[in-house]
Amino acid sequence: MSQIRWMKGHLLATQWLARDIRALTLQPADASYPAFSSGSHLLLRAGSSADSPVNAYSLLDASYDGSSLHIAVKLEASGRGGSAWLHGLQPGAGLELTTPANLFALQPGAESLLFIAAGIGITPFIAHMAAMRGREQDFQLHYAYRSPAEAAFVEELAGHASVRLYDASQGARLDVAALLAGVGATSHVYACGPQRLIAAVEAAGGDVAQQGRLHIERFSLPDSPGGAEFVVQLARSGCEVRVAADESMLDAIQRQTSIQVESLCREGYCGTCETRLLAGTALHRDQYLSAAEQAAQDRVMLCVSRAACERLVLDL
Repeated sequence: MSQIRWMKGHLLATQWLARDIRALTLQPADASYPAFSSGSHLLLRAGSSADSPVNAYSLLDASYDGSSLHIAVKLEASGRGGSAWLHGLQPGAGLELTTPANLFALQPGAESLLFIAAGIGITPFIAHMAAMRGREQDFQLHYAYRSPAEAAFVEELAGHASVRLYDASQGARLDVAALLAGVGATSHVYACGPQRLIAAVEAAGGDVAQQGRLHIERFSLPDSPGGAEFVVQLARSGCEVRVAADESMLDAIQRQTSIQVESLCREGYCGTCETRLLAGTALHRDQYLSAAEQAAQDRVMLCVSRAACERLVLDL
């Protein structure tokens, strides 16, 4: 299970970065907030009730300075309401946040790093670039966005020798396939952005991924491939649960049994609902487990993953 924990905090300050994007400065109430490295994220509960949406946000900081944390939040009209709630907060307002986790850490032994970002996916790379100062590693950042008015950190990044900007309003397009075709044999590739970008990176970066040099961070689930109803057998409790094609294992277990499964994000990135898989083959859709861990087929995230067979047996 994940080691993250909840704590109280409050909003210190806000700042507009671009249209619909606000920077939030947070202060944890706990003076012993853990140290972290670039690429880390935290979870925020967007509301005061236990069932309020829980969203993940990349930390803009390369490390913790002992006093405040910084994130950027894009207002998503079609989201679950979390971004709208956060945009409505005023300095001094209380909130709930978690300790940090890092699923997007830099590889210290890599000779060079290729960063690919689109839209609000620029946020983890702000921290990574700060962490790269003073290092001998080479890096390149390729950042695509609709227009400067809608993109965060464009002014700060413009003119940087290792940064290339792609302004769609001026006709600039990021050719992911061409970019990855020229990637070095030992380079590590990092990508964060909307699903369209991630799909292009995964399609063009198969060889890089097989060598363990492709690192993806999503801020939304990929489109569901669909699937049939399947059965989950809960070994310890002796229950059998039927999971419909349009629901998660987590929802089915909570709806049909009295078993309590701890969960937070319900989007496959926090690891809280990780459960041992005793038999069957899972269709992994999380971003918490590494490719090797997913291939081992010995654990599964109940909130997003499904079955690639008719029956899964879980240690519940």
